[in-house]
Parts: sequence; structure tokens; C-alpha cells
Amino acid sequence: MAVKLRLQRHGTVKRPYYRVVAADAKQKRDGRYLEIIGSYDPTNDSAVTLDEARALDWLSRGAQPTATVKNILSKAGIIAKHKQNNK
Repeated sequence: MAVKLRLQRHGTVKRPYYRVVAADAKQKRDGRYLEIIGSYDPTNDSAVTLDEARALDWLSRGAQPTATVKNILSKAGIIAKHKQNNK
């Protein structure tokens, strides 16, 4: 099973917020997920909450982040920690 770290859209019309989830790559964008890792509000860039330990765990298990999630994780410093742990 290929796991992706991706965004899951919630909210109302023109007022979205997103959950960062670990999901099977074959599932729909807003479909079934394995675990919620955090949330992201694009209207307020500082409104990013992530469970760092769970994100590192999923990355170490081989989960592939989408481009947007990779940017979010990079800004939080999680990608750098993951690369340090893999050396």
C-alpha cells in the first residue's frame, strides 16, 4: 500500500481549511484516511499545526508527501530532521 501525506479540504465555499492526513494513494482527495497529522489554514499562514512525531514516523515508513505538504513540512523543519535521521 502506497501512503501519501496530502491535504484534505474542509470548510465552506471560498473559506477552505485543510487537514494534513496520511492516506492511501488510491483513495479520493477527501476520502478515507489513515491518520490526521495536522491542519493548515491558507488564509492565515501562521495557522499551521502539525504533530511532528507522527509526521516523522510516516516519513520514515516511506510515505510520500505531495508538493504542497512537502513545502509545509519544510517550513516547519520536519523535512530537515527527517534527512538528518536517515544519514
